[in-house]
Amino acid sequence: MAEREFRNRTGRRPLLRGLAAAVLTAGMLVASAGAGHGTGRTAPAPGAQFTPLTAAVMTEPTPFVATDGKTHLSYELLTTSALSSSTPVRLDRVDVRDALTHAVVGSLTGQALADAANPVGDPLPGADGYTPAPPGPTPTVIRGSQQWVIWLDLALDRGRRAPKVLEHHLSGAVLTPSGPSAFEETVQATRTSGTPPLNLRPPVRPGTWYSSESCCGNTHHRRGLAPVNGRFDVPQRFAIDWYRVGERGQTWEGDPARLTSYLSYRQPVVASAGGRVVEVQDGLPDQQPPVAPPVPPIEDTVGNHVTLEVAPGRYLLYAHLHAGSLEVREGDWVEPGRVLGLIGNSGNSTTPHLHFQVMTTAEFFPTDSPPFTFRKFRVVGQVEPRIWDDNLGLQPTGVLPITPSPYEGPHRARYPLDREVLEF
Repeated sequence: MAEREFRNRTGRRPLLRGLAAAVLTAGMLVASAGAGHGTGRTAPAPGAQFTPLTAAVMTEPTPFVATDGKTHLSYELLTTSALSSSTPVRLDRVDVRDALTHAVVGSLTGQALADAANPVGDPLPGADGYTPAPPGPTPTVIRGSQQWVIWLDLALDRGRRAPKVLEHHLSGAVLTPSGPSAFEETVQATRTSGTPPLNLRPPVRPGTWYSSESCCGNTHHRRGLAPVNGRFDVPQRFAIDWYRVGERGQTWEGDPARLTSYLSYRQPVVASAGGRVVEVQDGLPDQQPPVAPPVPPIEDTVGNHVTLEVAPGRYLLYAHLHAGSLEVREGDWVEPGRVLGLIGNSGNSTTPHLHFQVMTTAEFFPTDSPPFTFRKFRVVGQVEPRIWDDNLGLQPTGVLPITPSPYEGPHRARYPLDREVLEF
């Protein structure tokens, strides 16, 4: 496609008149990009081309081992179309590769890509619902000037180490009135973390517990994109909601509208590691189950809570505690196993549970959510349907439909996957 040239008032020829024209001129693109934020002043790579999509990684991907024995990398690719609003892009494939060898370590295409990508202001269906999400529309078409998030959850085979640097290869076509124009681009070289996840003791007393909304599916924790203070974060990426389970597999018995019917209610929470208490909030009343309460003010989201600083830049959050049960104050040093308070239903909580996670800041908003593992536990089963905070008390009974798990047995230094039932 020929580009018309003209001179501005200084007599100089301007830059390309439009990025869409530049992209289409290239036809098939093979390009290299840096950090993806547009702030660097490094020289362009040899053979650099205009690319229809830009990309930025929202966190430092940290490898962790889950109960399936695989090494996981779970993070997000924030992808923006640089084309005009009238020029859509069809994204056909996302390959995550080892930047050193260019070997593919994970791919998304077809329905899998459609189910793992959505516009930032249009959350994936099912993330906050009670039934499985319907399949995403295929092909994946990003409208011009639109920003999407691609939820990447890579599971490497047992024994395979995570690459030190990842790169992301995007391919598809710019959709023009005259027909599709194919593109390929390699973007966002990203170093993975060399710091292992915190390996923690349990946050609750010994017993049987249900790990709800943990990584790595379509849950409100994993896919909770939060715009706070002018930037996006995924503050609950690896958070887990913990529910006490009884001998018959029950999480509640009796009237689900009564707080005392829930086995988790007023169960002790304990320090998973030694550390200093850096934040305490108390005095918020418990919400009335089993229907989700109105969304509280942002400062009350996690309800009554305790935050421990256990390493530089690493904090443990214990949220939704019972008012008046907190046994520590800011500045206290606590040893592992110290009782911090009792499980309640305060803040943005529908049924009593402990919301537990690692954070990179002392406050929940804004923060990042890195992975962690537990020193030892035993998986005893799993729950197939998505039963979580907002629908736990709406089930016909409080008994979980627990079925055998392929990962049953003892685990050490592992992260529990979503909807596993385990014993601490």
